Amino acid sequence: MAREIIRTDKAPQAIGTYSQAVKVGSTVYMSGQIPLVPETMEMVEGDIESQIRRVFDNLQAVARAAGGDLKDVAKLNIFLTDLSNFATVNQVMAEYFQEPYPARAAIGVASLPKDAQVEMDAVMKLE
Repeated sequence: MAREIIRTDKAPQAIGTYSQAVKVGSTVYMSGQIPLVPETMEMVEGDIESQIRRVFDNLQAVARAAGGDLKDVAKLNIFLTDLSNFATVNQVMAEYFQEPYPARAAIGVASLPKDAQVEMDAVMKLE
């Protein structure tokens, strides 16, 4: 199957040697998003909740550019520098997703690019 590279200016541009997403058939592999504001490529201001919302907004933009929506996400990976923020992730995630929820992993990490506190990547299945 051919690979289709997904790009949108509504999400941060890649800060390394990767694509925002790659579509193979009806599956979309979305690269990790940190809380960068697409227009400025600067970290969003505010607390961890603001960072989590920005990450979900960035993932949503990439999902839409690929022809889908967050409801189409089958697998979500969450990377946190402080696992005590897990409850906040759940609270905010409930605003972006409805049942049935995607499969998910939450992983504690030592650090993330640009000193972000949260990063997420996802796999989406289109109909």
